[in-house]
Amino acid sequence: MTALNNTNDDAASSEGTVTVTETGTGTYTQKITAGEHQLFADEPLPIGDDAGPTPYDLLLAGLGACTSMTVRMYANKKGWPLDRVEVSLRHKRIHAEDCAKCETTKGWVSHIDRTITLVGDLDDTQRERLLMIAERCPVHQTLTSEVDIATSLAV
Repeated sequence: MTALNNTNDDAASSEGTVTVTETGTGTYTQKITAGEHQLFADEPLPIGDDAGPTPYDLLLAGLGACTSMTVRMYANKKGWPLDRVEVSLRHKRIHAEDCAKCETTKGWVSHIDRTITLVGDLDDTQRERLLMIAERCPVHQTLTSEVDIATSLAV
């Protein structure tokens, strides 16, 4: 990742703003700017150039990072012996009728499998509590709640 200059006048680098721009180097290759950070996204071959993670990879990365950070913060606050957190995620689409917890009953729904590995000398009660805390990660909360996206055309 390449660091970019961050000025208060630059909307692309303001706190909480992410800007995505076509790079022009590939059909679908995108440059993502988040504050002073830059990364790339693309579609895999043969559709794209495979110059970066797919949009779903980035979505899963956001959920995984937030999950790990949330679990780490809680364990640190409690002084628990958590050495390392690893979160593995996979996205797929499943038939709505196969989802017992879903309100949607027809068509397809997105399904994310999230597996959390906790390394450290934790007892079963601590492990269960950390698993419960993972459900409270803000990105998890966003993805499992009603989301309103307002789209407008720049002038």
